[in-house]
Amino acid sequence: MLYQPKQPIPAPLRGTDPRSFAEDTIIRRMPDIARRILAENEFDAQTIANIKALIEEIPNGKIRPLTDQHAPDFINWNEAIAPHTTQNWLETSWFLAETYFYRRIIEAADFFRTQYDPFAHQKNAGLNTTLPQIEILCKQEARLQKEGWQQDGFTQLLMADLWGNQVDLSLWAAESEDKPNHENDDAQRAHTIIDDTAAVFHLLDQAKNATIHFIIDNAAFELITDLLLADYLLTVDKAITINFHLKLHPTFVSDATIADIKQTIDFLTAQTDHAVYGLGERLRVYLQNGRFQFSTHPFWTSPHPMWFIPDDLRQTLADATLIISKGDANYRRCLGDAHWPYTTPFNEVVRYMPAPFLALRTCKSNVIVGIKAGEEEKLNDRDPDWIINGKWGLVQYVKNNRQ
Repeated sequence: MLYQPKQPIPAPLRGTDPRSFAEDTIIRRMPDIARRILAENEFDAQTIANIKALIEEIPNGKIRPLTDQHAPDFINWNEAIAPHTTQNWLETSWFLAETYFYRRIIEAADFFRTQYDPFAHQKNAGLNTTLPQIEILCKQEARLQKEGWQQDGFTQLLMADLWGNQVDLSLWAAESEDKPNHENDDAQRAHTIIDDTAAVFHLLDQAKNATIHFIIDNAAFELITDLLLADYLLTVDKAITINFHLKLHPTFVSDATIADIKQTIDFLTAQTDHAVYGLGERLRVYLQNGRFQFSTHPFWTSPHPMWFIPDDLRQTLADATLIISKGDANYRRCLGDAHWPYTTPFNEVVRYMPAPFLALRTCKSNVIVGIKAGEEEKLNDRDPDWIINGKWGLVQYVKNNRQ
């Protein structure tokens, strides 16, 4: 079948993988995130009890069905959970365990009734603490717009969008001083493991009336970098329309929802800096005339690998000149969060994608494909934690996904 990887799919990463990042995430990181949620919010007694009970379940409690029957994804989620209810948090696949954890937070906070975002504190801090960097990037983009569609301008904004993915609030709180951060172009280039920027530029350079679909990752600063790239492509008339695919509910701490993108545009237009305000105003105009669009789908918060993408969403993406997948969690979904050999050709895994496909991702988990033989050993020598510490990035592109 063409709607799945060409090669046999390996076993998924699990918390039972000894001394793995998956094991650490389930045993330590997820309970810590739940405790941080309790500390940063003033919940009612029932919500507090629900979240405390969730903490107590991890890691040895069994995966149980969801209970919020009014939720729009309730049936689909419980169908996905059903084969795993005899497993505990470590025994099930890591991707299911993580997506299920955040879905349980949403259940505990009764999000689909209240629309209360338990991660709002971190998202707001993520915007306010990075305002100086946002101002610099907006001025840079304004200058590049005046130069028109050029490879150098596109490359600068694409790389800014890649490295915006270093800001991940599920790994580092907004106030954290130990977040990875490459502050100059040389450091960024030196830490880009795969760089297919030239091929992506060539695709768009040859395209007429391009339609770009972004599978969005994080809110706050990273979302700003997504918006800057989108604004550039629209303003220089390289793209006719851009569609952002956002999350159905708050998840992975900082993943962007429709509410986040609306609030981000409001944030931009509330600034006194001319370049920042101008970005927000242009985006409002593009929303009004339909050139900039956003949507959501329950699939983006499901535990399924990307090759399970439903037909309606596949048809939407099939119209794209280019699909851009942002971030580590989306990359994991694209690879089924599986133990692929790192040298597996990228196109043989993602050939199920219905259009040319670009992954922009900083490495924060033990999954990667498409690197050269011997590259893993070189990276291990340079940085033993390269695959999980967010310091190394990919601009990974495939045009013909049906090979």
